[in-house]
Amino acid sequence: MILIRVLKIILKLFVGLFLCGLIIGIAGYAHYSKDLPDVTTLKDVRLQTPMQVLSKDGELIAIFGERRRTPLKYDEIPPIVINAVIATEDARFYEHFGIDPVGIARAMYIGLKQKGFSQGGSTITQQVAKNFFLTPEKSIARKVKEMILAIRMEKELSKEEIMALYLNMINFGSRAYGVAAASYTFFGKTPEQLTVDEAALLAGLPNAPSAYNPISHPERALTRRNWVLGRMLDQSYITQAEYDEAIKKPLGASYHSPQIEFSAPYVAEMARQFMYDKFGENAYTDGYKVYTTISKTDQIAATETVQKHIIEYDTRHGYRGAEKILWQPDEAPWNSEQIQQTLNKYMCYGGICPAVVMTSSDKEATAVLSDKSNITIAYQNMKWARPFISDTRQGAYPRKVSDTIKAGQLIWVKKTDDNWELSQIPAVNAALVSLDSDNGAIKAIVGGYDFNLSKFNRATQALRQLGSNIKPFIYTSTLEQGLTMATLLNDAPIVRSAGSATWRPKNSPPTYAGPLRLRIGLGMSKNVMMVRALRAVGIDYAATYLERFGFPKENISYNESLALGSASFTPLQVARAYSVITNGGYLISPYLIEKIEENDGKGLIYQHQPLIACHNCTDDDVIVGATPVSLDNVENESTELGNEEPEQENLKADDNIILPDIDTENKVTDVTPKYAPHTVNSGIAFIMKDGLRSIVFGGSDWQGTAWRVKALGRKDVGGKTGTTNSSKDVWFSGFGGNIVTTVWMGFDDHRRDLGRTVRAEAGAVTANPIWVDYMKVALKDVPVIEDVKPANVISVTIDQKTGLLPQSGSKTMSEYFIKGTEPTTYATQEVGTKVTDSEGNTSELF
Repeated sequence: MILIRVLKIILKLFVGLFLCGLIIGIAGYAHYSKDLPDVTTLKDVRLQTPMQVLSKDGELIAIFGERRRTPLKYDEIPPIVINAVIATEDARFYEHFGIDPVGIARAMYIGLKQKGFSQGGSTITQQVAKNFFLTPEKSIARKVKEMILAIRMEKELSKEEIMALYLNMINFGSRAYGVAAASYTFFGKTPEQLTVDEAALLAGLPNAPSAYNPISHPERALTRRNWVLGRMLDQSYITQAEYDEAIKKPLGASYHSPQIEFSAPYVAEMARQFMYDKFGENAYTDGYKVYTTISKTDQIAATETVQKHIIEYDTRHGYRGAEKILWQPDEAPWNSEQIQQTLNKYMCYGGICPAVVMTSSDKEATAVLSDKSNITIAYQNMKWARPFISDTRQGAYPRKVSDTIKAGQLIWVKKTDDNWELSQIPAVNAALVSLDSDNGAIKAIVGGYDFNLSKFNRATQALRQLGSNIKPFIYTSTLEQGLTMATLLNDAPIVRSAGSATWRPKNSPPTYAGPLRLRIGLGMSKNVMMVRALRAVGIDYAATYLERFGFPKENISYNESLALGSASFTPLQVARAYSVITNGGYLISPYLIEKIEENDGKGLIYQHQPLIACHNCTDDDVIVGATPVSLDNVENESTELGNEEPEQENLKADDNIILPDIDTENKVTDVTPKYAPHTVNSGIAFIMKDGLRSIVFGGSDWQGTAWRVKALGRKDVGGKTGTTNSSKDVWFSGFGGNIVTTVWMGFDDHRRDLGRTVRAEAGAVTANPIWVDYMKVALKDVPVIEDVKPANVISVTIDQKTGLLPQSGSKTMSEYFIKGTEPTTYATQEVGTKVTDSEGNTSELF
């Protein structure tokens, strides 16, 4: 009887405890499940994935984002990886309902024994729940919530979906999140290329990514990998033979950085800024793929060409000496550790790297690099290094190596072919921008010598005076007002007095030839003729007309110095302006972003729709002035008033002309072609474009300033040089086919000029060669374009000397005119003309 009573008491106690536990469980579930997130959101989860910037062909330029991740679908993950993870993390993954009671009991026992929860006993499902929805704190409340979420997940998601979430989400260390990123980071492979031992290594990392990191802790990683292989063998995921083979293999892990196809850091930074402006911090985590308009071939050519010519300029102006003196010749040399500590403070820029000179003799010097390798610099690879005295003066060439390179110096070196050369970090800088003149797509852009040296993008941010690069635009305004390429303007000195000040614009070189046709004045870049042309149409008209080429009004000078390029614009603004001349008078808008895709399969969210030039349009809505302006006032000082110079703080760079404001909410794009504004009469643009060709090919008895462009071997090329006062800025802008490219070179310090060596630096000798070398590559597969003459343009045979209709025996040529502006009178023979040189001496030209 007593035994029965005891059993009844025990039974009642058990039932009571069960009911209490059930009540507590229900109450706990109700309490902890309150406000828990909806697990169905995991069906449409957006994993933190870095932004990729790509070329127009889909080649990777840059990655932005802290977490390296490439999400995969379940069927893209090889079974060997899945099996390795299950064996390591959750052996009963396919059997349990989200939680593993055996694992939980084990974790609770250890927790009570140690008076703290050091082990979680979590299933893979629980780990997914924790990582997506909960904090990493170790507490009973968090654990209960984790279990509730895991159970719910198992009801809403398949095992395959849960496994895919886990393997795409988990941290493997070294900023690699997800198995695809980890495979590449540690092995340089895709997951399907992994071997058994490599899959085991990766499966062992999520438990403690830092502690088991195979790069920083290889011994721990090897032990962990072998333990995982043992688990895989015990659970029959691999055979004994596979285990025996895998256990003998070394780790074989090394760090692999993202596989960038080619470097274009200025492009990447422009894209990054654009995406951050539109999407904020989500730009770095939502897996956007940003396709730019950049061509790999053109961009590499642009970068290499700019760097090459910057170095050539810097080299011919002399050697500025060692970067730093570490020890003097009479002092004890530094030890290897001291040298390496110093070298590690520097980095390479554009292939120019730091080195410390160890020995120096007449014929060679030896030096050590930051990777501890030793190099030799022979005399022929440093004999260029005559001392830099100033931008206009250089010393004598060295006769022996030790004259220039001495032990204890920290210097800069560059490897060319198999030889190391003495070098230096350039002080000068340059920019290049190349675009499709028909639609504004940027094909290549370089903002400076090296992005790591200076992140300032000179192609889009540097406002520099144009010099003669502005002349085609002002001459275009004069054609609009009735002047022609045959109009005679006097190439003679000008003196303008304004109070006590005197303005004497001069030609460069300062030679004068008397009356010349406008085409020759443009081709030979005659400054005084440009001033007279400006006077013919008036400063206000010419200045306002520049806005038709996209130049910001805030940057335009309202005085006669405008004719000589005193206004300041960016290289991109200049390239856009030259496109108007090239494409028939249409103001296209340069753009860099071609399209944006989401990485989660939602597809295209933005497609740029460019404004295009209309080559098939027949109606020209830009009317040419019917009454030619008078040339009577071109010798008089301008009386027009206005702002002498624009306010520097009001100058505008490129703003949104490259990166337009997009509507990311409306993902439907209008594919109907949209034409760019027609701002210059097509006939006028045609004639000015032909004038730019004359700058290359010259005339029967004169040579254009851009004659070097003839090296391209094409007839559809043209362009204009530009040099400002004292050669502070040099330019070349031009076209070939449908490509317009602008090149600028100068110092970031506006006070410095480019100086001279054997000859003065100028647009023709300094910027033009950069343009030619780049266009040799950019035009390689571009067909030669034959321009179609607009209906309002006629060709007339003229007298070369006077620009009038020719008499018998005259030297003649064919010239283009807008209908109604062609000459109607005949040239007279032997017209006497007085010419004045720069010294004021007058003589008869004929």
